[in-house]
Amino acid sequence: MQPNIRVMLFDEDGERFFGEGPCRLLHAIEQTGSLRAAAQSMQMAYTKALGLVRHAEQVLGFALTERKIGGKGGGGSVLTDEAKEFLYRYEQYRDACKQAGKQLYPQFFPDET
Repeated sequence: MQPNIRVMLFDEDGERFFGEGPCRLLHAIEQTGSLRAAAQSMQMAYTKALGLVRHAEQVLGFALTERKIGGKGGGGSVLTDEAKEFLYRYEQYRDACKQAGKQLYPQFFPDET
């Protein structure tokens, strides 16, 4: 037996809006330069990916991506500076929670370590 801490963020209504899925999606957008390509790389429908991003943007009150309309060079998406800062803070918080869980586990389950 071992601990597995998952960190999710919820809005005022108790609805989850951010966790590992959206975190991975934002990293994929950063790597691919496209929401569509990021969704495909995660085997996720584009409409679901778009919904996740829009819902998080609505809750957070700022844009996570800047969308560029297609044309000669093609379209795409990049993360906003606010998104990069939020992603960094989320990952720092998530990692600290996981580390705290690992440190606390032996206190509550001494026979399992």
